[in-house]
Amino acid sequence: MNRLKKTGSQQVADSALQIGDMMAYIQYVMQIIMAFLMISMMFIFLPRASVSATRIGEVLDTELSISDPIDAQPSLKNEGLITFNHVSYHYPKASENVLTDISFTARPGETTAIIGSTGSGKSTLINLIPRFYDVTDGAIEIDGVDIRKMTQADLRRNIGYVPQKGMLFSGDIASNIMYGKEDASMDDVMKAIEVAQAKNFVAEMEDGIETAIAQGGGNVSGGQKQRLSIARALVKKAPIYIFDDSFSALDFKTDAALRSALHAYTDNATVLIVAQRISTIMDAEQIIVLDKGKIVGIGTHDALMKNCETYQEIAKSQLSEEELA
Repeated sequence: MNRLKKTGSQQVADSALQIGDMMAYIQYVMQIIMAFLMISMMFIFLPRASVSATRIGEVLDTELSISDPIDAQPSLKNEGLITFNHVSYHYPKASENVLTDISFTARPGETTAIIGSTGSGKSTLINLIPRFYDVTDGAIEIDGVDIRKMTQADLRRNIGYVPQKGMLFSGDIASNIMYGKEDASMDDVMKAIEVAQAKNFVAEMEDGIETAIAQGGGNVSGGQKQRLSIARALVKKAPIYIFDDSFSALDFKTDAALRSALHAYTDNATVLIVAQRISTIMDAEQIIVLDKGKIVGIGTHDALMKNCETYQEIAKSQLSEEELA
């Protein structure tokens, strides 16, 4: 290579070769080398792309396990009365049930709380209502209609759902909340923010509800993310609200204020709350205690403290004697 460079320089010095011609030659050689490099890279990428395309095709061709019925039956009342009739569920290919013989009724205007140890099936039970899974045995009815006879769009239109992990999308605060109801007015958005106890920290932000939110909500805290997720569900004004351990990142003061405001806002709705903290659900009209996928207690806080050993153990591990009294 040094000899070629020396020959080229000598030719330029002897005026036998123009500098432009030598530069053109170098550029052509570099283009040829890069072309060969690209060919070698293609031999690496093509097999990977082929395998990825096959996997994507398998996902797209997979038959959906949850499908809409041919003759869908809409809920005519839209009151939000939820009835579990001897519901059991096990995950595909699992040998044992996650939930076994679950029966209860959640009524409009009341709060039904679900509590139990880790792995007792609380989230699975809640996720059966919007048909993220279909029951294995029994039936779930809303206003007397089996949810499997409704379209998924019709069913979920009547549910305000807040998952365990609050998820925000890139955009601003207003667009994230209006994701729950696209035609919501700004008054509705602000009311939902107020009930979710997000009004103060939103007001403190420089751009208010127009403050930019990073993908996944990376620029807000866990508690703020949960409150905005709750506001997104509340703006829907649905007959059914489901909170799947949605208050876990809130301090006790904010938790109490939110539950108080929530009670007035959802006065005529059916509210289901999954919680780990006794203080969050003490005032619920109905508390369901799960243990290993089965109901071991159902009733008010006072009734369960008298006749449910599992609930007593949870309460005593979290509350002092004065609080229990």
